[in-house]
This record gives sequence, structure tokens and C-alpha cells, in this order.
Amino acid sequence: MKILITAGPTREYIDPVRFISNPATGTLGYFIAKKAKEEGHSVVIVSGPCDMPELKGVERIQIESALQMKHEVEKMFPEMDVLVMTAAVSDWRPAKKFPEKLKLKKSWTLKLVPNPDILKSVSKKKKKEQIIVGFALESNNVLENAKRKLVDKKLDILVANTVENFGKFPGRGEIFVLYSDGRIKNCTGFSKKVLASFLLKEIEQFQQRKLR
Repeated sequence: MKILITAGPTREYIDPVRFISNPATGTLGYFIAKKAKEEGHSVVIVSGPCDMPELKGVERIQIESALQMKHEVEKMFPEMDVLVMTAAVSDWRPAKKFPEKLKLKKSWTLKLVPNPDILKSVSKKKKKEQIIVGFALESNNVLENAKRKLVDKKLDILVANTVENFGKFPGRGEIFVLYSDGRIKNCTGFSKKVLASFLLKEIEQFQQRKLR
């Protein structure tokens, strides 16, 4: 399969040196990419800023902002069999990026505008044989919110976990994998490596069912 993976955080710049971001490491996305390459798949990873090393045989496209990630994903998705969207894309960006470093030493208000929903955008162009895997990080009502997102964004598979796992995965939080056919698997306690292998196997089986 041709697999497109997004990983890591995005950075939304306020000025040349300050930005809005999050502590996503990109580890899970890179683990999936590594496992997929080992299994003989063709893999491209669109990576936000993170410390993960490049993977041999995996094409890496480096980006910083959500808009840059959207551009790369939309450009490549039509030729892909699978999109795995592990990236922690910033929900907002500054309405204006200041060209010089700000030197304000007083309270001020920063206006934010919403970033586009990349998953929702590409799902509208999804072909019948393509597979999209999304991720949801929730504070509460995990399954309820995940089921809604699965349907709303027309996903085949959705990995839902709680904020207790963020940055210390696996943490004390829950992890669920939801499928478009209604199945739900509890993967609480999985390490990132175990989850990466599990997801790749599920994707491969999902594709086999689609091709029958």
C-alpha cells in the first residue's frame, strides 16, 4: 500500500521567534511509518517539528504550520491508499504574524483564528477504496465524542485516548480504537510500539476486506 502519515506538532508563529504549539513528539507516527516500511509498504511522512530521526526508505516532508501540513496532505492524498493522521495539529493560529520580534512589556491581547480541519477536508475527496485513520484526544466523554468524530469526518478507523496519556503514553488514561462498522476495541495500556503494530495490522485487514 501507499501510506501517508502525519506526525508531530505544528507551530503557529506569533513573530519570528515565538509560536503556539503543543508537546507532541511524533513518536507514534514514526513508529507506524517504520513498521509499515518493514512490512514492505511505500511510506511518506509529513512531519511537524520533532526530534525523531529520519527513517531509511521513508520519504519525509518537513513542515511547521497547520496550513503547510494541509497543503502537503491534500496534494498527496489522491495518490495514496491510506492516510494515518497522528499529527497534533494546532486548532488555532494567530490572526497576524508580526514581522519583527515583539518587545512589548505589558498586557496585550492576541487574536487567534481557527485552522482548517485537515481530516474533514480530505475526507470529502476520499475514494471508496481509500482508508483514513484519525486520532482524537479527549478530556471527557471519550467514546461519545469519538463516535461523533468518526461519523462526522467519514473515518474508517479512529484512535481515541484521554489527555492523561498525552506526553506520557501509555499513561493512566484510556485508549479505544473505533471502526466504521461499529466495532470498538479497548487498547488501554498499549505502548506506542504495540499500538503502532496493532494499527498497521488493522489497516492491512481493513484494506483486504475492502478489496473483496
